Amino acid sequence: MIIDCHVHLNHYGDESVRTLDRTLEQFQLAMRRNRIDQALVLTSYMATQARPSTREMVHALRDIPYLKVVAGLDYLNFGPNDLGELADYVRDGKVKGLKLYPGYQPFYPSDPKWRPAYEFAAEHRIPVMIHTGDTYTPKGKLKYAHPLHVDEVAVDFPEVNFVICHIGNPWIRDCMEVVYKNANVYTDISGLTLGAFEDRFEAYMRKQVQEMLLYGVEPDSVLFGTDWPIASVESYIEFMEELAIPARDKRKILAENSIELYGLDPRDSLFQTRRGT
Repeated sequence: MIIDCHVHLNHYGDESVRTLDRTLEQFQLAMRRNRIDQALVLTSYMATQARPSTREMVHALRDIPYLKVVAGLDYLNFGPNDLGELADYVRDGKVKGLKLYPGYQPFYPSDPKWRPAYEFAAEHRIPVMIHTGDTYTPKGKLKYAHPLHVDEVAVDFPEVNFVICHIGNPWIRDCMEVVYKNANVYTDISGLTLGAFEDRFEAYMRKQVQEMLLYGVEPDSVLFGTDWPIASVESYIEFMEELAIPARDKRKILAENSIELYGLDPRDSLFQTRRGT
């Protein structure tokens, strides 16, 4: 079983064009081609025609049990009242987590503004995903996106599970330490490349992930994600297949950890649904 815990259905070219139907169809095709059973779709910190809001995404995926939503929050416009609608989505099993975008927006995860969001996550037992590392746009400010900043909120909110997205790349060793130190911190391997891995870079990143699992991070704390459409699903599947780690650890990373962390039902598989079971 394979669960992609980090997917977007945004169109990163023209922000004025509504493309949700097309990107959803394209991703479902990528799922079928690569035997992806389930995926978590992350909404953005802003809503445009090309970046659907959480409400739009929940509506679009309402009849697709193998796709769930992680709600992106907007630092500049966030208020505690925003959590009211999300509570209904969480109770209905449509929203499975929250996503913050430091680096893309100018804040540190420990900003007091986020306390209601962390308390909400604790109350509803959903994880908080935090962008770390490089940003897709050169306008991002990297000082906000260092994985060490996740340590502070992990300590202050021990009842919340946090996910360091993108293994903090390029600060992978710092990410390792934060995950190693804090039992409530996980990391995903998404977004390590644009498009498909090039051979030399793939070999380099494979070595980094293998060393991370060997020296500092238990496989129980690592999640499979791609960051589609920025990264290629096909290339990521190949990347995982060639990781020199035990098969039981691959099973944890590819699916079991996400099932446990996000409270997913393994029966909600694309392929089980297609067979009508």
